[in-house]
Amino acid sequence: MIEASSEPVATTHRLSEVLLDPASIGRGNANIEHEREVAIYDLLDENSFELEGREDGPYKLTIGIVDDRLALSVYAASGSQDEPLVTHLLSMTPFKRIMKDYFLVLDSYYQAIRTAQPSRIQAIDVGRRGLHDEGSRVLIERLDGKITLDFDTARRLFTLISALHWKG
Repeated sequence: MIEASSEPVATTHRLSEVLLDPASIGRGNANIEHEREVAIYDLLDENSFELEGREDGPYKLTIGIVDDRLALSVYAASGSQDEPLVTHLLSMTPFKRIMKDYFLVLDSYYQAIRTAQPSRIQAIDVGRRGLHDEGSRVLIERLDGKITLDFDTARRLFTLISALHWKG
């Protein structure tokens, strides 16, 4: 299981721990594992995560895939870990095209960094960022009324969701 924690924080509207469900993690290579670790680190370093109608954060988040649905299980950072405060199951359908294109661009990027000119790498990276932004907006829309995220937190979560699916 990939797991990371941060130090206690002053605000309640944030994540203090993020776990990836081990049953959901595909077999990966070193690039995939590195992407997952960096995404968790970045997410914990700075995030804004608010459960609608609740003020009992910070929270622990477990991200997984259940029956081809994205499962976001949110727990109180302190207290029982037996039952989540809430679990949101989201259809992956709105993300599938974005992730397919995102993975194609990532493959191109990793190939380009070996041999391509810097201008080509930069052009590919612009496309990657655009797809990443699109996936982040879809995530914010899908969580509307359930979880409030800022755009940077949505970007980091989209990275983790993508990392669950990336085959490398």
